[in-house]
Amino acid sequence: MPASNARALEKARELDVDAVIFDLEDSVAPEAKPEARAQAVRAVGEGGYGRRQIAIRINGLGTPWGAADLEAAVAAAPDAILIPKVGHPDDLATPQAAIAKAGTSSRLWAMIETPAAFGNLHAIASAVRDTAPALSVFVIGTNDLVKDMRMRVQPGRANLVAMLVACVAAGRAHGLQVIDGVYNALDDHSGFEAECGQGRDLGMDGKSLIHPRQVAPCNAAFTPSAEEVAWARRLVDLFDRAENKNANVLRVDGQMVERLHAEAARQILPLAEIAKG
Repeated sequence: MPASNARALEKARELDVDAVIFDLEDSVAPEAKPEARAQAVRAVGEGGYGRRQIAIRINGLGTPWGAADLEAAVAAAPDAILIPKVGHPDDLATPQAAIAKAGTSSRLWAMIETPAAFGNLHAIASAVRDTAPALSVFVIGTNDLVKDMRMRVQPGRANLVAMLVACVAAGRAHGLQVIDGVYNALDDHSGFEAECGQGRDLGMDGKSLIHPRQVAPCNAAFTPSAEEVAWARRLVDLFDRAENKNANVLRVDGQMVERLHAEAARQILPLAEIAKG
């Protein structure tokens, strides 16, 4: 949500989303940045967003607005502060120190959106793992990445898949959630649904959205289906039975199912419960 748009910040209280990002960066014109900063801080203070996590995306610390954004965001203490264009672990050092000094519970999220980041993904993911606040989320900035890589936008993102998978692999290795990039063509509903499905198939935990009409199809794509939930419950039940406690492989409906599949199934069931709530 552009933090310069007060109506959007109000609307966010009603959206069926897991998190809302109050943006001070790309979606806000230079002349509107001071007011956007003030509105983001005010919205965090007023609250009313229920279960939704609130993040503030600041401008880069090398810009004229970054230092003031960081100071204001740290003082506001949202659930998370999103740092743009993280290309090296050092890019997290100043925000991490500022949050730690303030003693708030805000977490760090990192935008992965530059070519430099892909030589440092594991170093970035583990940079502040053992200190508070820990890095908890990668948000992939596909628009900036395509621009800086001088790529062409392709249906199906074949030219980006290797980079998307690299982000997921680094995230999984270090216990981070990974959020897929935005889809810009607001009227291309089938294309959006396909890209949500692709992101889910690649292991993403969710997708960045830029319009309320994208919420429902995104939730549908990332929510386990009734069939997936039923299969997951069946596997968990089978491997939890006393007679199978030492079994590593079972035959289920003509398939050879390993215990690792049951462990994967255990990850699906909490998602189904969250979706019901």
